[in-house]
Amino acid sequence: MKYYSTNQQAPTADLHKAVVKGLAEDRGLYMPEKIKKLPKTFFDTIETKTFQEIAYTVADAFFGEDVDAASLKQIVYDTLSFDCPVVQVKGNIYTLELFHGPTLAFKDVGARFMARLLQYFIRKETEVGSQEKGEVNVLVATSGDTGSAVANGFLGVEGIHVYVLYPKGKVSPIQECQFTTLGKNITAIEVDGVFDDCQALVKNAFMDAELNQHMKLTSANSINVARFLPQAFYYFNAYARMKEQGKADNLVMCVPSGNFGNICAALFGHEMGLPVKRFIAANNANDIFFKYLQTGKYEPKASKQTLANAMDVGDPSNFARIYDLYGKSHERITALISGATYNDDQIRETMRQCYQETGYILDPHGACGYQALAEGLAADETGVFCETAHPAKFKEKVDEIVGIDVAIPDRLAAFMKGTKQSVPMTKDFADFKKYLLTQ
Repeated sequence: MKYYSTNQQAPTADLHKAVVKGLAEDRGLYMPEKIKKLPKTFFDTIETKTFQEIAYTVADAFFGEDVDAASLKQIVYDTLSFDCPVVQVKGNIYTLELFHGPTLAFKDVGARFMARLLQYFIRKETEVGSQEKGEVNVLVATSGDTGSAVANGFLGVEGIHVYVLYPKGKVSPIQECQFTTLGKNITAIEVDGVFDDCQALVKNAFMDAELNQHMKLTSANSINVARFLPQAFYYFNAYARMKEQGKADNLVMCVPSGNFGNICAALFGHEMGLPVKRFIAANNANDIFFKYLQTGKYEPKASKQTLANAMDVGDPSNFARIYDLYGKSHERITALISGATYNDDQIRETMRQCYQETGYILDPHGACGYQALAEGLAADETGVFCETAHPAKFKEKVDEIVGIDVAIPDRLAAFMKGTKQSVPMTKDFADFKKYLLTQ
């Protein structure tokens, strides 16, 4: 499989290069040249298959030409050592719970898959005595859950060092503990700015010739094909589990959206034949995509800080992939995807109301997805929204809003016992570059 750049000004790459480089030379995002349709027979019997069996079939369509079958199967099965169940919240609204992994967030799937795939390629380089071998340095910007998922996915992986860039004072205390207390091959960098500043530092590092000569750099943000594509796995699984219950007709998937990697993976699944009727991108107050749907104009702006902090993105990277996927056609995009946007007061009210009516505890991101379905589902439709992180990751906010004491799972509590270690950094690229050149 070859991968081309969304900016169309860089040479095509194989999977190895796309994963190791992360970003194309022209600053574009890599896209597969073709998306394979899965056969009708796969969907006819999908409800009889396990999550891992389903995911391997999907992974083979994406990566099977570049990774041998036994290795790919091991990568998929190791990645999915936990379930992503579908749970009814009320009536025709269900949630796809994506918080059962090691760091209790949806990004565990993509991060664990990418860590294993990158290690596979590093081993291949070592076997053939490639001149390219040597430590790979993963740069990842996070507004919350990405940092913890990537850090834990790569923790202790030989030949890889991870630098997590996060905005000072703008991630929850529990999220911060999950990537600042690990040590080993994980370095946390606390940037005096917002998420967009962190993302800009990462992108500028990839484009800097001197830095790239000094160290091998890649990204584990959803700009990396190995991070966002595996997220398609759990949408296929959600369809299978709904089909098992006879509820798969007229299915609507609602995805809380920040950098748009998650919904982008769902849309790739749809292109592969996943029988979802339509999609909803649920935003917080950062409503750039919502406004694009209304106007046809994409106008990025500085991100606003909100309750749903992992979605605080003012210029979502993966919009470029969605735009490319549908031939830059506003008409095609709006035919399949609608939007919703909620401010903090609306998120709070949704969290309170859902708990009072159903007993289900939403985190602030899932609340956007739930509310979009509550407002937008037709009577003959069934909706599934992503609950992207465990509510305990936002314990202080959830406790205060809902009026309960959310229990902290043991594996989350373990992170909170460590000592925080981070490197303070300005948002000036010259300072970040100077730091990396000393590593």
